[in-house]
Amino acid sequence: MKRGGILNRHLSGALAELGHGDGLLVCDAGMPIPDGPRVVDLAFRAGVPSFSEVLEGLLAELVVEGATAATEVRDANPEASALLDDRFPNLALVPHERLKELSAGVRLVVRTGEARPYANVLLRCGVFF
Repeated sequence: MKRGGILNRHLSGALAELGHGDGLLVCDAGMPIPDGPRVVDLAFRAGVPSFSEVLEGLLAELVVEGATAATEVRDANPEASALLDDRFPNLALVPHERLKELSAGVRLVVRTGEARPYANVLLRCGVFF
């Protein structure tokens, strides 16, 4: 058994398969999930687990070289916007419709139980060296 970190075996295994340049979408419960990418659905109830809890757990285990979110997060979800700005100083913003298009090219989708709008971010994996 793992000592700590992400204990969900499906998520832990999927993260181990990611490589440099691969995309990972962390999304709220309402984000449309495209056909194709592997999906780990963590949603349990509305708000559980939250976007911030899942994002923090992922960032503790991943090297991220870039992040993209929807422009609409700025006005519709100030808490998620502040979190993203804090974690990603060079956060790229695109219209939500464009984020949905970009999500079709990711390798992994992690769906949270987040029930506030636009709590979505597309992460691009980096390397540790």
